[in-house]
Amino acid sequence: MFVRFRTMSLQTSDSCPSFRDGLSLLFVCLMVFLTLPASAQQDVQEGIISGSVMSGSGTEAGVWVIAETDDLPTHYTKIVVTDGQGRFVLPELPDALFKVWVRGYGLVDSDPMHLRIGAEDVKLRTFTAEDPLLAAQVYPANYWYSLMEVPTEGEFPGTGRDGNGIGEMMNSQDRWLDLTKQGCQLCHQLGNKATRTLDHLSHIDFNSSVQAWQYRTAMGIRGPFMTRYANRFGPRGMEMYADWTDRIASGALPPVPPRPSGTERNVVITQWDWGNESSYIHDEITTDKRNASLNAGGKVYGVDGGHGALLELDPDTHEWKEIVIAVKDNPDNPAVTRFAQQFAVPSAYYGDEALWQRPADPHNPMFDELGRVWMTTKVQGNKVPQWCESGSGNKFAEYYQSRGSERQASYYDPASEEFGLIATCFGTHHLQFGWGKNRMLYFSGGGDVIGFINTRTWDRTQDEQLSQGWCPMVIDTNGDGRISKPWNQPVGAMRSQNEGGGGGRLVDVDLTLDTRVSPGSYGIIADTQREGVAWGVGTEFPGRIYRLDIGDNPPETCITEVYELPVVDGKPTGFGPRGIDMDSNGIIWSALSGSSHMASFDRSQCDVLNGPSVIDSQHCQQGWTLHEIPGPNMKGTDRKADFHYYNWVDIFNTLGLGENVPIANGSGSDSLIALVPETEEFVHMRVPYPLGFYSRGLDGRIDDPNAGWKGRGVWANYGTNFNWHTEGGKGTTSKMVKFQIRPDPLAK
Repeated sequence: MFVRFRTMSLQTSDSCPSFRDGLSLLFVCLMVFLTLPASAQQDVQEGIISGSVMSGSGTEAGVWVIAETDDLPTHYTKIVVTDGQGRFVLPELPDALFKVWVRGYGLVDSDPMHLRIGAEDVKLRTFTAEDPLLAAQVYPANYWYSLMEVPTEGEFPGTGRDGNGIGEMMNSQDRWLDLTKQGCQLCHQLGNKATRTLDHLSHIDFNSSVQAWQYRTAMGIRGPFMTRYANRFGPRGMEMYADWTDRIASGALPPVPPRPSGTERNVVITQWDWGNESSYIHDEITTDKRNASLNAGGKVYGVDGGHGALLELDPDTHEWKEIVIAVKDNPDNPAVTRFAQQFAVPSAYYGDEALWQRPADPHNPMFDELGRVWMTTKVQGNKVPQWCESGSGNKFAEYYQSRGSERQASYYDPASEEFGLIATCFGTHHLQFGWGKNRMLYFSGGGDVIGFINTRTWDRTQDEQLSQGWCPMVIDTNGDGRISKPWNQPVGAMRSQNEGGGGGRLVDVDLTLDTRVSPGSYGIIADTQREGVAWGVGTEFPGRIYRLDIGDNPPETCITEVYELPVVDGKPTGFGPRGIDMDSNGIIWSALSGSSHMASFDRSQCDVLNGPSVIDSQHCQQGWTLHEIPGPNMKGTDRKADFHYYNWVDIFNTLGLGENVPIANGSGSDSLIALVPETEEFVHMRVPYPLGFYSRGLDGRIDDPNAGWKGRGVWANYGTNFNWHTEGGKGTTSKMVKFQIRPDPLAK
């Protein structure tokens, strides 16, 4: 207790006198503490700094007060929002010297004060940004991205390089917008300082901004990926981005975002730096999706996709470490990295350095009920075991042979500090546990199949073949209630271009047969109402969800349903689902990354589930409800500029907004975005510093159910491919972020 007392009298950068005699030091510091007002003594004990924010215009409501320190094992930051009178309370601070300053829309960042816990009635002074350009530097990325001028609706469909310069696959403005989200914003923000200017290329002479953008999209370790996507737009793509940065360079300004209001002022944000400057930490996990109290108060984990590692953070000691993920020792089928080790155009930041070399390529960690962290990882090369192939006697392979596996499955046991490695016959990407006794673990990423591992069987036998299976996705289009061969075979989407779908040709369907589909599964979630059922997302434009029931004897009993987002008069009502989750009432939620909606789907509203009428996947439009997420529109369109990488449903009220609250990643808006279903109110939880909060996964944990808001929180991380795009530039690391909501902005 007295260790804290030694430093808490510091309301400036002063400290207690440094006496050699420990008893004298203890006495002096104790006397200082006892002479403090009772409120200040309590603030010290609870780790609080409080005060108010003023400018020349008076008190500043709805601005952020930021406290950061390097006195701990890793850089630590706490952020709160001022109330209607400009007052603030920074709660639960560790004993350290903090740099405390202010950021807010319409303001210039304030000069910092150096403070320790117990400081109260602090007066933070800031100034109005008289120059609108200066004020706009701290706006979220999507506000800058909204300045982009996309081709008008009348210019579609594209007729190619020799026609109107728009790629021939672009049959509508919505399809163009969707590709800017799914391709160009898939790995990082667009609209932040690193992307809305060409400053980092100023040392190179280009003939035009178009040429500069062609160079930019070919740079570094992601260059081939970016170039491939850029070519889909046709020449107009580079022209559009060049025009965007040219207009910004000439002084174009985005709309002014609103300051936090209402519940948004109750948000408390805590950050820990972790990883190194080139870590690509895809997403995180803190607890079991099915039990938010598992691992209560424990360490949190993230997967470093670039460095093939698991990161472990202790929020109590503020320490993190890297755990290199194991791969199988298999010289005949070795695991190798998927990332380029050589590239044609050097990075503007790291030159020809190959930043990501380890092979494991982890993705999407999940806790099981035993406290193990499961991941989709590469444990071996792409060659599958012989028992994955037809003719092996494996019932799943004999029924339908999967396309293979470029990523498999593993887990880390913190108790033993050991890895389990499981080869799979199917590809893996995201994973989710079922709610039933078999502890089924479902995987997306197989493309044409959904794979699963019975972890109960695995723990009993350690047998890779015996514990796994997979199902092709086959719809009961003949309506007899079961799946039987032969099937109609798919080529692309079920819908034609002219019908508003994704561009695949309509299959030649025999409606007396069932129909296999290949929606390209991305997100996946287990059904909360029924064991043996999983839901997934197909991202092919405009997007669809599917339901797989594996039945009591898979694969023969596997049956799939597909529900496409409503298309009305040839125009999608929304598009771009990626994440998927289900609430405790059986409602599916998906954040539409392309059109910026929070979409829900209620299967109980469907009149038809199978039969010939489901062939176009539009048979249950009434099951869908779309909630438009607030934010600026793309210039000249009615579609929003934000991007939502994924989403999650807070079933257990870990955030404090209630049960079954869906939360979307505001990956383009420096935020998490919660929808309160009862009121249809959106709550933006902004991360104002450092700018560039690009999140992918998220989850919530209850550390102490009896501690009110202090015992709860939602966690997410900076998940961009490129930490050097974050405010601070090269040398900046990723962060782990905890979100909490207090009863009011001054709650301690």
